Amino acid sequence: MADIDLDELADALADFAQPEKPAGRSPREERIIAGFEEIQRFVDEHARPPQHGDDRDIFERLYAVRLDRLRALEECRMVLAPFDRQGLLGGVGAETEDERDDDALMSELAELEDETQSLTQLRHVRSSAEKRAAEEVATRQRCADFDRFKPLFIQIQKELDAGIRETRPFELKADIEPGRFFIVGGQKAYVAEKAEEFTNAQGRRDARLRVIFDNGAESNLLMRSLQRALNEDDAGRRITESTAGPLFTDTSGDGDEASGAIYVLRSKSALPQIAENRDIVHKIGVTNVPVERRIAGARLQPTFLMADVEVVTTYKLFNINRTKLENLIHRIFAPARLDIEIRDRFGAPVVPQEWFLVPLNVIDDAVQKIRDGTITQYIYSPDLGRLDKRAV
Repeated sequence: MADIDLDELADALADFAQPEKPAGRSPREERIIAGFEEIQRFVDEHARPPQHGDDRDIFERLYAVRLDRLRALEECRMVLAPFDRQGLLGGVGAETEDERDDDALMSELAELEDETQSLTQLRHVRSSAEKRAAEEVATRQRCADFDRFKPLFIQIQKELDAGIRETRPFELKADIEPGRFFIVGGQKAYVAEKAEEFTNAQGRRDARLRVIFDNGAESNLLMRSLQRALNEDDAGRRITESTAGPLFTDTSGDGDEASGAIYVLRSKSALPQIAENRDIVHKIGVTNVPVERRIAGARLQPTFLMADVEVVTTYKLFNINRTKLENLIHRIFAPARLDIEIRDRFGAPVVPQEWFLVPLNVIDDAVQKIRDGTITQYIYSPDLGRLDKRAV
């Protein structure tokens, strides 16, 4: 039997040996890695590191604070170096306002109040205001069925832009009920569900809510917590209902602020283009003065086609932005705008913008859709002679 070199045999067997297992990580290191992975997911989603700033989402601000501290601590950098596929540890973050020693910073990053808490819940942030905000959103998580709610936020923004809804300062007496919208921490919040009410330890009415935020997160915070967050937020707002106040009625309710009226006029001009279509040529406008005063001296004004007019109908307005409403109406009927040029009393050419070839019943239909908040879904079709659904 040939002699066997034991060293060669050991080398050969080494090729088949199980690789040595790395030493196990401590719970603190695991939590540091988990927190870093949350930052990495943010970077994957937004293609940039998280940043500081009052205009940023609270999660992004917390991630930015955490990343600054991970970069500052050598121990953290050593633990995370093998995982830093995006080169985040080499960046330079914004300086935080509160300087602490390394042990304190490590404690904030690594220690949890209990084993179920997430590292998104840092106990110290850049200011006391941010600390309160973090406490209010401590239960936030990604909304799995956000696709159900996203169209609601899109519609709300359209109605805000059109003046159909408004934002008003939040008052503690304001009701928080399912279907209501608020603005808190710079985000729109929708109350999707409200559990059965109960009396809390202070003897006050409270209830657990399901609140959806326009950034795709949701929270199961208490009603009192949402009220407190809205009250402490200088920019906290409630969004009015689309029919908040009697927008188009003959009388107003307590606290309603008169905004003017929509008016519909018909011209008495003898111009052939007008005379041949008199029943469907209408001027549609919004004013905050009595309509009779608005049309005084119409025959001298090019906006009234240098002719007298008759008032066909008016709709009184309360609690609505007149300029935005008028722009909305004109945008809806833009395909039927009357193409006409006239001369003012000085002989200068003028192209009026508020006259439309639209039947009165269609104008009335548009006003009703403004009342129920569906108007942004429609546009006037001259071919069909009616309001038609916008193409999706």
